[in-house]
Amino acid sequence: MTTAMVTERQTETAPVACVACGRTQARHLYVVNGFEIVQCECGLARTVLPPGFDPATIYTQDYFKGGHRDGYADYEKSGDELRHEFRRILQAIQKRVSGGKLVEFGCAYGFFLEEARATFTTCGVELSDHARAVCQGKGLDVVREATPEFLASRGPFDVAVMLDVLEHMRDPGTALDQLHDAMAPGAHLVVTTGDFGSLLARVMGRYWRLMTPPQHLWFFSPPLVTALLERHGFRVEAIEHPWKHVPLALVAYQATRYIGGQELVKKLLPNGSIPINLFDAMRVIAVRI
Repeated sequence: MTTAMVTERQTETAPVACVACGRTQARHLYVVNGFEIVQCECGLARTVLPPGFDPATIYTQDYFKGGHRDGYADYEKSGDELRHEFRRILQAIQKRVSGGKLVEFGCAYGFFLEEARATFTTCGVELSDHARAVCQGKGLDVVREATPEFLASRGPFDVAVMLDVLEHMRDPGTALDQLHDAMAPGAHLVVTTGDFGSLLARVMGRYWRLMTPPQHLWFFSPPLVTALLERHGFRVEAIEHPWKHVPLALVAYQATRYIGGQELVKKLLPNGSIPINLFDAMRVIAVRI
């Protein structure tokens, strides 16, 4: 494969439109984990999925418990550290919205919903059968699919949250349309995702820490996530690159996927978190119009 412009018909059963601009042509960038990464003329990169591949098969219990090299060493045992970071995100939301109804797409074990339900009436959507069962075991209102009936019965929402989820979605445009229909005018959307336009991403290329297909399917930059949100009825108010408190276990587990030693990390599971900012992850705050 050359770096010349190619139509997606040559690598997929049907053309795949860029979610930021709508084009169906893309150039080859590189191959990672056996998956081709292509880039649209607008700059948005994505993973080419083979026919029949279902990304939902990734998010089993193994993904959360050290059985996936690009997943978590032990998501549950990092719960305190994750909740601490989620409280920081919640504080940023509360500067704009004091209460009401909140929905989270991709809520994993429900740690963010647990923090948010003191202020908001909450519900969530989680594709992983394993993670959704954990949420439901805590009494959280979480379903597998964001059906119109579910969203209509819980909304209209004052806040919608997608934390490190947008890049995992096969069809992020549809998810944003679902949210737009279920949100009140002027409601806030909070999205966190990697910044493929960052200096680190551009320098590291295929070795960038967030270049992890088929887990990550889309690779956004600030202008392109803005274009995506605008196409689906949202106005971006702020794009930030905040510091994050990241569990030490996750840092060690992700680092050792390059140098080896993941099995040792799973056994030791260091406690605590550290503040990190590589300026390659962004938090986007938008308003539903």
